[in-house]
Amino acid sequence: MKRLLTSLFVILSCCVHAVAGKYITVEGNRLMKDGAPYFYVGANFWYGPILGSKGEGGNRERLVYELDSLRSMGVDNLRILVGAEKGSKFANSVSPVLQSAPGVYDDALFDGLDYLLAEMAKRNMVAVLYLTNSWDWSGGYGFYLRETGHGDSPSAEGPGGFEAYCNYAANMNSDAKAQKLFFDYVKTVIARTNKYTGRKYTEDPTIMAWQIANEPRPFSSKECDNMVQFLAKTTKLIKSLDKNHLVSLGSEGIVGCENDEGICERSVMDKNVDYMTIHIWPKNWNWTSNDRLTEALPNVYLKAKDYIARNSRIADKAAKPIVIEEFGYPRDHALYSAEATVSARDNFYNFIFQQIIQSKENNGNIVGCNFWGWGGKGRLNGNRWKAGDDFLCDPPHEPQGWYSVYDSDTTTTDLIKAAVEALRK
Repeated sequence: MKRLLTSLFVILSCCVHAVAGKYITVEGNRLMKDGAPYFYVGANFWYGPILGSKGEGGNRERLVYELDSLRSMGVDNLRILVGAEKGSKFANSVSPVLQSAPGVYDDALFDGLDYLLAEMAKRNMVAVLYLTNSWDWSGGYGFYLRETGHGDSPSAEGPGGFEAYCNYAANMNSDAKAQKLFFDYVKTVIARTNKYTGRKYTEDPTIMAWQIANEPRPFSSKECDNMVQFLAKTTKLIKSLDKNHLVSLGSEGIVGCENDEGICERSVMDKNVDYMTIHIWPKNWNWTSNDRLTEALPNVYLKAKDYIARNSRIADKAAKPIVIEEFGYPRDHALYSAEATVSARDNFYNFIFQQIIQSKENNGNIVGCNFWGWGGKGRLNGNRWKAGDDFLCDPPHEPQGWYSVYDSDTTTTDLIKAAVEALRK
């Protein structure tokens, strides 16, 4: 009997370790996958669930093509928007939408997310799923604020400009009613079971992490404390619903905290945040201009290196890994078509990839990156997206082709392959 009990204990222990080993975890300043440190070059692919849908915008043949293309480069990590909320009448936002009214969901888009995750599982790929957006190109904060009496989110291109949008979006950090609607949505998503695999989302190793939002911000120095509290409430909720998966904020880092390192540190120190994220946007942050994309690269490298170092020090204090989960650079001469060259972009991408490679070599805390973003076989049809156009990684409100990597950008895809191979050594 004693021998039988011992054998049962060994079997059960192995089973427990097998289950625990399924998920990507954090050990110190490392992500761990299958018992080994996990370093990666990933992609942003926010529109994946729409392609996976059987409804409007769906194209499963293209989805399979894009996943195969990414996997052939060694890309195994995709950052994905769970689904859009109904956008403002003033915004050119994503269509179709997952949530058209509080608690009213498009089952075809949930099915599309299920299908995407099932196809990723076949290819041993993992997903970072962000639940909403601080910006209105996918509804985001504006949806929850509109539904709680704040009206439609103003366009950043309207009379009040960017400041008007910031003043509006800042309310999300303190409005309890808007937050409750968001929390209800979070509960619905995390409680889902995949129709194609039969797996609960909470038990699906294809999901690497949940993220609160794309680029959560206080949008005002007066809202910094409220933002930290809102983010902490959300991470606590997610961890209470799902004990298996990692949680991160989706933040730009210091830039996303009103350039206040103390606020950034407080948000990252949250015990329910497993790893830190940063974004790097040289053109959007005025480190370069359309007429100096190549000439400005040395200065861009200096600024990017400094920004990475400042955020890395915060991650060190928190004893957590850091991921550069968004970075992008325009095509040469600020052109958008697939025929435009990408030499400046390639140089910037290579610079970012080297930060991950050097971090691995030097036992640093920078463990991965997701370029923005994968456009694949999609092609632009005018500078602004319209229903029926191919989805690219450029959101509907931005010039199509601005930051997307096409499948014909072979110099870029070769760089990605080389970086993946270097990280596997």
